[in-house]
Amino acid sequence: MALFRYLKPGYVALNVTDPERSIRFYRDLVGLQLESCENADIAFLRCSDDHHNLVLYRSTEPGVRRMAFQLESDNDLQRAREHVASQGWPLQTLSDSECAHLRQGDTFRFRIPGFDLQFEFYARIARATSLFQPTVAKIVRLGHVVVGARNADDVRALLVEKLNFRVSDKFGDQVMFLRCFPNVFHHSFGIAKSEDVDRLHHLNFMVTDVDDIGRAMNRMREHGVQIVYGPGRHDISDSIFIYFLDPDGMTAEYSFGMEEFRELTARDPRELPMLPEILDCWGGKPAPDFGKRGLVDQSA
Repeated sequence: MALFRYLKPGYVALNVTDPERSIRFYRDLVGLQLESCENADIAFLRCSDDHHNLVLYRSTEPGVRRMAFQLESDNDLQRAREHVASQGWPLQTLSDSECAHLRQGDTFRFRIPGFDLQFEFYARIARATSLFQPTVAKIVRLGHVVVGARNADDVRALLVEKLNFRVSDKFGDQVMFLRCFPNVFHHSFGIAKSEDVDRLHHLNFMVTDVDDIGRAMNRMREHGVQIVYGPGRHDISDSIFIYFLDPDGMTAEYSFGMEEFRELTARDPRELPMLPEILDCWGGKPAPDFGKRGLVDQSA
Protein backbone atom coordinates (compact mmCIF):
# COMPACT_ATOMS: atom_id res chain seq x y z
CA MET A 1 0.00 0.00 0.00
CA ALA A 2 1.23 3.47 -0.85
CA LEU A 3 2.34 5.32 2.26
CA PHE A 4 1.44 8.84 1.21
CA ARG A 5 -1.61 10.62 2.58
CA TYR A 6 -4.17 12.78 0.81
CA LEU A 7 -5.67 15.99 2.10
CA LYS A 8 -8.57 16.44 -0.34
CA PRO A 9 -9.65 16.63 -3.98
CA GLY A 10 -7.86 19.80 -5.05
CA TYR A 11 -9.36 20.76 -8.37
CA VAL A 12 -10.80 19.41 -11.59
CA ALA A 13 -9.84 20.78 -15.00
CA LEU A 14 -12.53 20.77 -17.69
CA ASN A 15 -12.39 21.37 -21.41
CA VAL A 16 -15.22 23.65 -22.49
CA THR A 17 -16.19 24.96 -25.91
CA ASP A 18 -17.04 28.50 -24.80
CA PRO A 19 -15.18 29.59 -21.65
CA GLU A 20 -17.13 32.85 -21.28
CA ARG A 21 -20.42 30.97 -21.35
CA SER A 22 -19.14 28.37 -18.88
CA ILE A 23 -17.77 31.07 -16.58
CA ARG A 24 -21.20 32.67 -16.43
CA PHE A 25 -22.78 29.30 -15.65
CA TYR A 26 -20.37 28.20 -12.92
CA ARG A 27 -20.15 31.70 -11.41
CA ASP A 28 -23.71 32.99 -11.65
CA LEU A 29 -25.79 29.81 -11.44
CA VAL A 30 -23.57 27.34 -9.54
CA GLY A 31 -21.98 29.95 -7.27
CA LEU A 32 -18.24 29.63 -7.75
CA GLN A 33 -16.05 32.73 -7.64
CA LEU A 34 -13.95 33.71 -10.65
CA GLU A 35 -10.35 34.17 -9.51
CA SER A 36 -8.74 34.96 -12.86
CA CYS A 37 -9.22 34.56 -16.60
CA GLU A 38 -6.39 34.48 -19.13
CA ASN A 39 -7.02 35.59 -22.72
CA ALA A 40 -10.52 34.06 -22.54
CA ASP A 41 -8.85 30.64 -22.93
CA ILE A 42 -8.16 29.58 -19.33
CA ALA A 43 -10.27 30.49 -16.30
CA PHE A 44 -9.64 29.74 -12.63
CA LEU A 45 -12.70 29.49 -10.36
CA ARG A 46 -13.02 28.50 -6.73
CA CYS A 47 -15.45 27.43 -4.04
CA SER A 48 -12.93 27.76 -1.21
CA ASP A 49 -10.07 30.01 -0.17
CA ASP A 50 -7.68 28.11 -2.47
CA HIS A 51 -6.67 29.85 -5.69
CA HIS A 52 -8.77 27.40 -7.71
CA ASN A 53 -11.00 24.35 -7.46
CA LEU A 54 -12.15 24.39 -11.09
CA VAL A 55 -10.06 25.28 -14.14
CA LEU A 56 -11.71 25.77 -17.54
CA TYR A 57 -9.76 25.38 -20.79
CA ARG A 58 -11.02 26.36 -24.22
CA SER A 59 -11.35 23.28 -26.44
CA THR A 60 -13.30 22.03 -29.41
CA GLU A 61 -14.44 18.97 -27.42
CA PRO A 62 -15.92 19.20 -23.91
CA GLY A 63 -14.64 16.85 -21.27
CA VAL A 64 -12.38 16.35 -18.29
CA ARG A 65 -8.74 17.34 -18.76
CA ARG A 66 -7.27 16.18 -15.44
CA MET A 67 -8.07 15.49 -11.79
CA ALA A 68 -5.85 16.98 -9.10
CA PHE A 69 -5.46 15.88 -5.49
CA GLN A 70 -3.76 17.81 -2.73
CA LEU A 71 -1.58 15.72 -0.43
CA GLU A 72 -1.06 16.44 3.25
CA SER A 73 2.59 17.55 3.11
CA ASP A 74 5.69 17.96 0.97
CA ASN A 75 6.95 14.69 2.43
CA ASP A 76 3.79 12.94 1.25
CA LEU A 77 4.30 14.44 -2.19
CA GLN A 78 7.86 13.13 -2.38
CA ARG A 79 6.79 9.68 -1.22
CA ALA A 80 4.02 9.71 -3.83
CA ARG A 81 6.46 10.71 -6.59
CA GLU A 82 8.88 7.92 -5.65
CA HIS A 83 6.04 5.43 -5.45
CA VAL A 84 4.57 6.36 -8.85
CA ALA A 85 8.05 6.20 -10.41
CA SER A 86 8.62 2.77 -8.87
CA GLN A 87 5.55 1.48 -10.72
CA GLY A 88 7.15 2.40 -14.04
CA TRP A 89 4.34 4.81 -14.90
CA PRO A 90 5.40 7.82 -16.98
CA LEU A 91 5.62 10.84 -14.70
CA GLN A 92 5.86 14.54 -15.56
CA THR A 93 7.18 17.04 -13.02
CA LEU A 94 5.93 20.52 -13.82
CA SER A 95 8.45 23.28 -14.40
CA ASP A 96 8.77 26.19 -11.98
CA SER A 97 6.98 28.44 -14.47
CA GLU A 98 4.09 25.98 -14.83
CA CYS A 99 3.75 25.68 -11.06
CA ALA A 100 3.80 29.47 -10.75
CA HIS A 101 1.08 29.70 -13.40
CA LEU A 102 -1.07 27.34 -11.33
CA ARG A 103 -0.09 29.11 -8.08
CA GLN A 104 1.01 25.74 -6.75
CA GLY A 105 4.15 24.35 -5.20
CA ASP A 106 5.97 21.31 -6.54
CA THR A 107 3.52 19.41 -8.79
CA PHE A 108 3.62 16.27 -10.90
CA ARG A 109 1.24 14.46 -13.25
CA PHE A 110 0.86 10.87 -14.39
CA ARG A 111 -1.51 8.31 -15.81
CA ILE A 112 -2.14 4.74 -14.71
CA PRO A 113 -2.22 1.89 -17.24
CA GLY A 114 -5.46 1.44 -19.13
CA PHE A 115 -6.97 4.77 -18.07
CA ASP A 116 -6.92 8.01 -20.06
CA LEU A 117 -7.44 10.36 -17.11
CA GLN A 118 -4.42 12.42 -16.12
CA PHE A 119 -3.84 12.70 -12.36
CA GLU A 120 -2.06 15.61 -10.71
CA PHE A 121 -0.56 15.64 -7.21
CA TYR A 122 0.60 18.68 -5.25
CA ALA A 123 0.89 19.64 -1.59
CA ARG A 124 0.84 23.45 -1.60
CA ILE A 125 -1.44 25.97 -3.31
CA ALA A 126 -1.65 29.73 -2.96
CA ARG A 127 -4.52 31.32 -1.14
CA ALA A 128 -6.95 33.31 -3.23
CA THR A 129 -6.94 37.08 -3.33
CA SER A 130 -9.87 37.21 -0.88
CA LEU A 131 -11.97 34.93 1.29
CA PHE A 132 -14.56 32.89 -0.59
CA GLN A 133 -17.98 34.49 -0.27
CA PRO A 134 -20.95 32.20 -1.08
CA THR A 135 -23.50 33.77 -3.40
CA VAL A 136 -26.36 31.71 -4.84
CA ALA A 137 -25.45 28.62 -2.77
CA LYS A 138 -23.48 27.91 0.39
CA ILE A 139 -20.82 25.84 -1.36
CA VAL A 140 -18.17 24.60 1.03
CA ARG A 141 -15.90 22.44 -1.16
CA LEU A 142 -15.31 20.50 -4.33
CA GLY A 143 -16.71 17.21 -3.14
CA HIS A 144 -15.82 14.58 -5.70
CA VAL A 145 -15.54 13.59 -9.33
CA VAL A 146 -16.82 10.35 -10.85
CA VAL A 147 -15.32 9.10 -14.12
CA GLY A 148 -16.54 6.29 -16.34
CA ALA A 149 -13.78 3.87 -17.33
CA ARG A 150 -13.84 1.28 -20.08
CA ASN A 151 -11.39 -0.83 -18.01
CA ALA A 152 -13.25 -0.15 -14.79
CA ASP A 153 -12.21 -3.25 -12.83
CA ASP A 154 -8.51 -2.79 -13.58
CA VAL A 155 -8.62 0.93 -12.83
CA ARG A 156 -10.36 0.35 -9.51
CA ALA A 157 -7.79 -2.25 -8.50
CA LEU A 158 -4.89 0.09 -9.25
CA LEU A 159 -6.45 2.96 -7.33
CA VAL A 160 -6.97 0.79 -4.26
CA GLU A 161 -3.83 -1.34 -4.39
CA LYS A 162 -1.33 1.25 -5.64
CA LEU A 163 -2.66 4.76 -4.93
CA ASN A 164 -4.07 4.54 -1.38
CA PHE A 165 -7.73 4.98 -2.18
CA ARG A 166 -10.15 3.15 0.13
CA VAL A 167 -13.41 1.58 -0.95
CA SER A 168 -16.50 2.91 0.80
CA ASP A 169 -19.19 1.08 -1.17
CA LYS A 170 -19.86 -0.72 -4.45
CA PHE A 171 -23.10 -0.31 -6.40
CA GLY A 172 -23.17 -3.71 -8.06
CA ASP A 173 -20.41 -3.76 -10.67
CA GLN A 174 -21.41 -0.34 -11.99
CA VAL A 175 -19.85 2.17 -9.60
CA MET A 176 -17.15 1.95 -6.94
CA PHE A 177 -17.17 4.83 -4.45
CA LEU A 178 -13.68 5.68 -3.19
CA ARG A 179 -12.20 8.06 -0.65
CA CYS A 180 -8.67 9.42 -0.92
CA PHE A 181 -7.32 8.21 2.42
CA PRO A 182 -7.58 9.61 5.06
CA ASN A 183 -10.15 12.13 3.76
CA VAL A 184 -13.26 11.52 5.84
CA PHE A 185 -16.03 11.86 3.26
CA HIS A 186 -17.79 8.80 1.86
CA HIS A 187 -16.33 9.40 -1.59
CA SER A 188 -13.91 11.88 -3.06
CA PHE A 189 -13.57 9.93 -6.30
CA GLY A 190 -15.55 7.26 -8.09
CA ILE A 191 -15.12 4.90 -11.01
CA ALA A 192 -18.20 3.96 -13.02
CA LYS A 193 -18.30 1.34 -15.73
CA SER A 194 -18.21 2.69 -19.30
CA GLU A 195 -18.87 0.45 -22.24
CA ASP A 196 -16.85 2.32 -24.85
CA VAL A 197 -14.60 5.25 -23.82
CA ASP A 198 -13.34 6.91 -20.66
CA ARG A 199 -15.72 9.78 -19.93
CA LEU A 200 -16.70 12.23 -17.23
CA HIS A 201 -19.69 11.03 -15.25
CA HIS A 202 -20.14 14.07 -13.00
CA LEU A 203 -18.45 16.59 -10.74
CA ASN A 204 -19.83 17.50 -7.33
CA PHE A 205 -19.95 20.57 -5.12
CA MET A 206 -20.97 20.11 -1.48
CA VAL A 207 -23.28 22.67 0.13
CA THR A 208 -24.00 23.34 3.79
CA ASP A 209 -27.73 24.09 3.60
CA VAL A 210 -30.41 21.69 2.41
CA ASP A 211 -32.36 24.69 1.10
CA ASP A 212 -29.60 25.13 -1.51
CA ILE A 213 -30.90 21.97 -3.19
CA GLY A 214 -34.44 23.31 -3.48
CA ARG A 215 -33.29 26.76 -4.54
CA ALA A 216 -31.07 25.21 -7.20
CA MET A 217 -34.02 23.33 -8.66
CA ASN A 218 -35.96 26.55 -9.15
CA ARG A 219 -32.96 28.63 -10.22
CA MET A 220 -31.87 26.14 -12.86
CA ARG A 221 -35.37 25.76 -14.25
CA GLU A 222 -35.80 29.53 -14.40
CA HIS A 223 -32.64 29.82 -16.51
CA GLY A 224 -33.43 26.90 -18.80
CA VAL A 225 -30.85 24.53 -17.30
CA GLN A 226 -31.76 20.87 -17.65
CA ILE A 227 -32.13 18.99 -14.36
CA VAL A 228 -31.22 15.36 -15.04
CA TYR A 229 -31.67 13.74 -11.61
CA GLY A 230 -33.31 14.77 -8.38
CA PRO A 231 -33.88 16.33 -6.04
CA GLY A 232 -33.43 13.04 -4.22
CA ARG A 233 -31.51 11.26 -1.49
CA HIS A 234 -28.67 8.80 -2.08
CA ASP A 235 -29.16 5.82 0.22
CA ILE A 236 -25.49 4.97 -0.42
CA SER A 237 -23.91 8.09 1.10
CA ASP A 238 -26.92 9.66 2.85
CA SER A 239 -26.64 12.78 0.65
CA ILE A 240 -29.49 14.90 -0.64
CA PHE A 241 -28.71 15.75 -4.25
CA ILE A 242 -29.62 17.46 -7.47
CA TYR A 243 -27.86 16.99 -10.83
CA PHE A 244 -27.96 19.41 -13.76
CA LEU A 245 -26.18 19.94 -17.07
CA ASP A 246 -23.63 22.65 -17.73
CA PRO A 247 -23.61 24.53 -21.09
CA ASP A 248 -21.64 21.72 -22.77
CA GLY A 249 -23.98 19.02 -21.44
CA MET A 250 -21.58 17.81 -18.74
CA THR A 251 -23.21 16.75 -15.47
CA ALA A 252 -22.68 18.71 -12.25
CA GLU A 253 -24.14 18.03 -8.80
CA TYR A 254 -24.96 19.79 -5.58
CA SER A 255 -25.10 17.54 -2.52
CA PHE A 256 -25.97 18.20 1.10
CA GLY A 257 -24.75 15.88 3.85
CA MET A 258 -22.54 12.82 3.50
CA GLU A 259 -21.43 9.90 5.62
CA GLU A 260 -18.00 10.42 7.18
CA PHE A 261 -15.42 7.75 7.99
CA ARG A 262 -13.01 7.65 10.90
CA GLU A 263 -9.44 6.94 9.92
CA LEU A 264 -8.84 3.95 12.20
CA THR A 265 -12.31 2.51 12.80
CA ALA A 266 -14.01 2.83 9.43
CA ARG A 267 -16.77 0.36 8.65
CA ASP A 268 -16.24 -2.26 5.99
CA PRO A 269 -17.31 -1.45 2.42
CA ARG A 270 -20.70 -2.73 1.32
CA GLU A 271 -21.68 -4.47 -1.90
CA LEU A 272 -25.05 -2.94 -2.61
CA PRO A 273 -27.66 -4.36 -5.00
CA MET A 274 -28.33 -2.51 -8.23
CA LEU A 275 -31.76 -1.26 -7.26
CA PRO A 276 -33.08 2.23 -8.11
CA GLU A 277 -33.93 2.94 -4.48
CA ILE A 278 -30.27 2.50 -3.51
CA LEU A 279 -29.39 5.47 -5.70
CA ASP A 280 -32.47 7.47 -4.72
CA CYS A 281 -34.61 6.34 -1.79
CA TRP A 282 -37.16 9.01 -2.78
CA GLY A 283 -37.94 7.04 -5.92
CA GLY A 284 -36.48 9.29 -8.61
CA LYS A 285 -34.77 8.11 -11.76
CA PRO A 286 -32.07 9.83 -13.85
CA ALA A 287 -32.81 11.33 -17.25
CA PRO A 288 -31.15 9.78 -20.33
CA ASP A 289 -28.57 12.61 -20.52
CA PHE A 290 -27.34 12.06 -16.95
CA GLY A 291 -23.58 11.41 -16.86
CA LYS A 292 -23.24 10.99 -20.61
CA ARG A 293 -21.30 14.01 -21.94
CA GLY A 294 -17.60 14.82 -21.61
CA LEU A 295 -14.73 12.68 -22.86
CA VAL A 296 -11.53 12.19 -20.91
CA ASP A 297 -8.82 14.18 -22.71
CA GLN A 298 -6.15 11.73 -23.89
CA SER A 299 -3.87 14.46 -25.22
CA ALA A 300 -3.64 16.73 -22.17
